[in-house]
Amino acid sequence: MKPMRWGLYFSRVLVLGGLLVMQGCATVAQPNARDPLESFNRTVFGFNEAVDKAVIKPVATGYKAVTPNWLRKGVGNFFNNLEDMWSAVNNGLQGRGQDFSDSVGRVMVNTTIGLLGVIDVASDLNIERHNADFGLTLGRWGVPPGPYVVLPLWGPRTLREVAAMPVDLSGAPLYNTGNADANTWLPVLDVVDIRARYLGASDVLDGAALDSYTFRRDAYFQRQRNILYDGNPPDEEPEP
Repeated sequence: MKPMRWGLYFSRVLVLGGLLVMQGCATVAQPNARDPLESFNRTVFGFNEAVDKAVIKPVATGYKAVTPNWLRKGVGNFFNNLEDMWSAVNNGLQGRGQDFSDSVGRVMVNTTIGLLGVIDVASDLNIERHNADFGLTLGRWGVPPGPYVVLPLWGPRTLREVAAMPVDLSGAPLYNTGNADANTWLPVLDVVDIRARYLGASDVLDGAALDSYTFRRDAYFQRQRNILYDGNPPDEEPEP
């Protein structure tokens, strides 16, 4: 995307966000300050849960049942290596020298000695992971998160992360392997592999007597703040 078009793109995102906020406020009597689109988000959340129950969870359950643990671990390591490549770019954009160095070091070690990332040699050498995408880069550049949004199939985001998605999708190696078939099936396998890892946790959550939507939203906010502030977020101001 040409530089002059970025401003137009972000302005359109902000206008869309503003319209969604007004719509959300009109349909929820007392919306959460960070989640003014709650009515809309709960509808999409319900759709995503239905898709997970009907398709993703059964596939992940079957995948876990037929795939040995060592192979699933290798698959997860492979995808982590692809993520580290994009993390290196974003840590560089953020000017975080040590994180950038660690990310580059992980990619070099795991891609070579670790057989394209299947073996996580870098972790054995105590080279830390520093996950970063363009949404986090915008956050560290001072762009506010904006309202909470639940996207169909993609799940929870903030408006800032929605704005960053085109950059992430066009830059992340997971979606740009140079092979059309791989660009389609690798993200699918990544979703199935991640879902298989959290089968037990989701079963516990589903069996708990709580509002799943609220729990996951608050957990998402907490995780994003921890990442943005390197695990030491400031005290949150009370909601108005």
